[in-house]
Amino acid sequence: MEYNKLVAVTGLTGLFELVSSKNDGAIVKSLTDGKVTFASARIHQFSHLESIEVYTIRENVNLVDVFKAMEAAGKEMPNAKDDKAIKAYFEATYPDMDFDRVYMSDIRKMVKWYAVLKDNNVVLKLSENDTPETEEALVSEETEATPKKKATAKKVTEEEGAEEKPKAPAKKKAPAKKKTKED
Repeated sequence: MEYNKLVAVTGLTGLFELVSSKNDGAIVKSLTDGKVTFASARIHQFSHLESIEVYTIRENVNLVDVFKAMEAAGKEMPNAKDDKAIKAYFEATYPDMDFDRVYMSDIRKMVKWYAVLKDNNVVLKLSENDTPETEEALVSEETEATPKKKATAKKVTEEEGAEEKPKAPAKKKAPAKKKTKED
């Protein structure tokens, strides 16, 4: 099972594998019990785990980075219902997390989701097309090409502005003649 195919669905508990998507929703498979169901887009919203970010005291990080830190810590997972134990666990495991902006309910979800991912032997890695090097290369190519185009467009408008003649006001059409009974 691949990490990039996993989604969280509002209104449904747990994590799901995206089996297929349709115009009006998606077919998802639960990672906890394996049931395949249809989730309507009218009722539910879908969040790919790859797109979820976590607030930190520096820059936001992807959820997979927090999961990797949890994996590297090797500590026993706290009880998902004990908020103090969970906060102490994350202060030791991922101290950069901004606990003022990350709600305790979201931290509890991270603990539950991590347990589900470990139970299903999901490899914690982002898809290859989302690597930072690729994004940086695309951004640098765009920024190199964009200023040249803007400068050229600016020169053209300045030149055209000098040569433009004021337009004459539009001519008004004469009102249409009404038909009478005699016509």
